[in-house]
Amino acid sequence: MVVGITSAQTCLVLTRRLRALRLAGFEVTLVSSPGELLTRTAEAEGVRAKAIPMRRGIALFADLRSFFALCVFVLVERPTIVDFSTPKAGMLGSLAAWIVGVPHRVYTLRGLKLESAAGWKRAVLLWSERIAALSAHVVLCNSASLRMEAIALGVAKEAKLVVLGDGSSNGVDTERFRPGPSDVRMRLDIPANDLVVGFVGRLTFDKGIPELLEAFEQILVRHPTCWLLLVGWFDEAEDALSLRCRAQIADHPRIRHTGFVADAAEYYRAMDILILPTHREGFPNVVLEAAASGLPVITTESTGARDAVLAEVTGLLVPPGYPEAIAEAAFVLLGSAERRAKMGSAAREWVKERFSNERVLGLATEFYIGLLRPDEAARLFDPANGPR
Repeated sequence: MVVGITSAQTCLVLTRRLRALRLAGFEVTLVSSPGELLTRTAEAEGVRAKAIPMRRGIALFADLRSFFALCVFVLVERPTIVDFSTPKAGMLGSLAAWIVGVPHRVYTLRGLKLESAAGWKRAVLLWSERIAALSAHVVLCNSASLRMEAIALGVAKEAKLVVLGDGSSNGVDTERFRPGPSDVRMRLDIPANDLVVGFVGRLTFDKGIPELLEAFEQILVRHPTCWLLLVGWFDEAEDALSLRCRAQIADHPRIRHTGFVADAAEYYRAMDILILPTHREGFPNVVLEAAASGLPVITTESTGARDAVLAEVTGLLVPPGYPEAIAEAAFVLLGSAERRAKMGSAAREWVKERFSNERVLGLATEFYIGLLRPDEAARLFDPANGPR
């Protein structure tokens, strides 16, 4: 089996999933652009790695070279199953697999980048999604709302678009992400009794960071001792933050910015609420991690994000792009410790029931095994005893 993504950075969403596939009997090769995360993830998950340069943006001649390299690799490798995802690898890899004739071709739709694009770029991204979907036998969608948006956009026929369970790529490790003590506040010089609003992920325009910064200024008017804890890195993507936003983060006396963190579990435990003001998602795992950590979450009604919260039960939903709405929702939660505790407890129970690693990854391995012919499935997997 070949699992392919565009950037090594996306390896972060494949941890545990690759290992689960390997333990289910698949010989897995992970393909992405070169990067330390590709090597590190492959070693940690016990799978092979193959580096093939791919540009995230539109680059005609570089894309042709990547496509040729993918065709050669798939032709030599002769996998039984391919699963490509992210726009560039999804289109080029799925098309290469179709040309070579791979028996089982899956395109995993992790989100729709075109939702935040306009003009000719939106048209190009839409057609790249359609080509990827057309080249695959099945399109796995990370969430129900993502599936509905893909249907509305004509990415593929309704019957071809599938959601496993309640969605999510990997689910969440509810033992690793759980309420408990943390020394993060002490290390960052944040007083133990002050309120902390948190964010985890890429610091980009599409994640709603400009709106979060504006909302935080409004929050400080009512809660002047509040802190904003940003756990993530400045991603040099097409939606990169302006220099002004970066300077605001660096210079603000009540913002703590960690940069990239390999394991965010203890950082969630330093927060009172998590805010993800995203413009688009597939299914945001950070929301599940925060919920498993006992935090109420404020996120947007955008595609994918709204699937990760039970509105008014585990968190609050706001329209994307409105700092005032983010601030008002924050006032509701920051003003009541009792409400935060109640929502946080409900959030953890909901995640344990619907989005545990065991459930989500179990459904995924069952799906891939089900793609195989009965004799191949029987060779790999014993229903009574698990992997052979």
